[in-house]
Amino acid sequence: MELRQLQYFVKVAQKEHVTQAAEELHVAQSAVSRQIHQLEEELGVHLFMQKGRNLQLTPVGQLFCKRVEGIMKDLERAVMEVHEFLDPENGEIRIGFPHSLGIHLIPSVVAEFRNRYPKVKFRFKQGMYPTLIRDVLSGEIDLAFVSPFPHSHEQIGGDIVLTEELHAILPPNHPLAGEKSIRLEQLKDEKFILFGSGYSLRPIVWDACIQAGFTPHVSFEGEETDTIRGLVAAGMGVSLLPEMALFQTNRLEPAKVKISEPKVTRTIGLIHRTDGKLPLVAQSFRTFLLNYFGLQQNIEAVCKPDIS
Repeated sequence: MELRQLQYFVKVAQKEHVTQAAEELHVAQSAVSRQIHQLEEELGVHLFMQKGRNLQLTPVGQLFCKRVEGIMKDLERAVMEVHEFLDPENGEIRIGFPHSLGIHLIPSVVAEFRNRYPKVKFRFKQGMYPTLIRDVLSGEIDLAFVSPFPHSHEQIGGDIVLTEELHAILPPNHPLAGEKSIRLEQLKDEKFILFGSGYSLRPIVWDACIQAGFTPHVSFEGEETDTIRGLVAAGMGVSLLPEMALFQTNRLEPAKVKISEPKVTRTIGLIHRTDGKLPLVAQSFRTFLLNYFGLQQNIEAVCKPDIS
């Protein structure tokens, strides 16, 4: 069994088509077909079955593919660790984060880190809370900012790096737009524009409204902070967003008002797998981030080595 066979197998499994896999691998279609056939002969099983014009993994093919993908990720990590050992300032950091942190926080911390280590590369992945947790566990990413912090997850470790207040956002001509602060119950008769289910901000806002004594009437669900801000600014409803999602980016902006009661906040955590060693460059970035947020006392001994 050769590494090339496994690479070709995984690519065909992903594309479900030999021709498309061959094009992406930059090899002849016959070469891919031959390697897959040799692999099946060696294993003594059929890994694929025909489904229309596409190929589909057989049940045993699905089992084999899951294991092979893990092997390929481990191999990729091993190669990366060798390169980092030879040149630690030229490594790659794979980090995930929710959309709301991509407006200001992520660009700020990455820019400051790259000022110190300009050759370090970053691979970014935006996603919802469940997706980021899954990608950390699978090894797809090394670190992730998530909200809320997963306190009770056995396979996830990390630190709360920030507790952020949420503000009410209102149309500019709203009667309460000029107030310094309001009670959330003052918005009980308003139409709310919230994130859809699966986004961590939705239950935070929903629970705050329940605590304030009312169930929010949701008129629209969005997937991005800019969309929600724009709809509120256009007079379509009201919402609650964290401070970091309210940096002005457009001419048409909603009014931001502090909520005095109840206090509405979200925790932002920096997480990693507890059963896997972070690459040296990712350890260094984590150390940098904990210092950046003033959490030096939480830095574990294994993270003390820095790029030098």
